Amino acid sequence: MPGSHGSLTKAGKVRGQTPPVDRTGVNSKNKKIPRVRNRENYKKRIVKLKYSGQANSMGAQKHNRKVQVRH
Repeated sequence: MPGSHGSLTKAGKVRGQTPPVDRTGVNSKNKKIPRVRNRENYKKRIVKLKYSGQANSMGAQKHNRKVQVRH
């Protein structure tokens, strides 16, 4: 590759200078690791036949209509 877009000695300069900011709001809690989250979603969706997302969302309403037809 001809040339370079800046020297590698400057890589990460801005991120290194930026002070860390505390997480707030939605991002303040630590997220569960994907394996655990997927296992919980499987239990909700497959075992309990519930919607694993937000309770009153459009997806939940659609899911509830499908479940009523099945039973």
